Amino acid sequence: MRLATLISRALGVPVIALAAAGLPARAGPAAAQDTRPGIAVLRFGNGGSYGKDREEFEALRKGIAAMLISELAQNPGVRLVDRAETQRLLDEQGLAVAERVDKETAAKIGKMVGARYMITGSFIDLYGDFRIDGRLINVETGEIMKVVRNDPKLHDRRDMFRMIQSVAEGIMAGTKLPALPASSASARAPAKQVPTEALAFFSRALLYQGRGDKAKAIDYYQKALEVFPDYTEASEGLKRVRGS
Repeated sequence: MRLATLISRALGVPVIALAAAGLPARAGPAAAQDTRPGIAVLRFGNGGSYGKDREEFEALRKGIAAMLISELAQNPGVRLVDRAETQRLLDEQGLAVAERVDKETAAKIGKMVGARYMITGSFIDLYGDFRIDGRLINVETGEIMKVVRNDPKLHDRRDMFRMIQSVAEGIMAGTKLPALPASSASARAPAKQVPTEALAFFSRALLYQGRGDKAKAIDYYQKALEVFPDYTEASEGLKRVRGS
């Protein structure tokens, strides 16, 4: 697929402002008016995990990134780029299955989707001893601005969602990005206890949805909601799959 086609598609998505950055395209009026710093999150890499089946870890690559996007999106001071847009560009670059994307490529993709910052990262699960690392990349310079690791007090796989939250907070802290308002954090309090089992089912749903297996995606979204009925991301995902 040609780059021009990708740019055209991106312009049709209100939350994405394509950067001029040497590309023969201009952002639409709605995108041009949104001056908030844009952030795009790439799928996380598996740093060499053991204790679960390979499919589970492959699913978490998508699930952790998706939940990190959801956490960062609670901040009204930043603009999150649609996951589907970054995925399309990864496909175009032949990086859809790559474990890691180097900082130069991440910066290039960031420019193409109008992001100021790109987030890449990895996780490692050693029989339940879990860790998440995130890297904040300045799209303009291609340099890694900050490396964030989840709160060291959290290392049990059962605390995976809290680890994702701590990484989101770490990304905001120490940078020029605005902190998550206390009012938004309070509003999210009931959803802060997403069980790891539900997150794992949600991740599987994303994996199968990406593979075009609608039946399995629906099944795993439903399983996630059975474990955690208030799982907003799973509920929205289920609606999207059923409506596709």
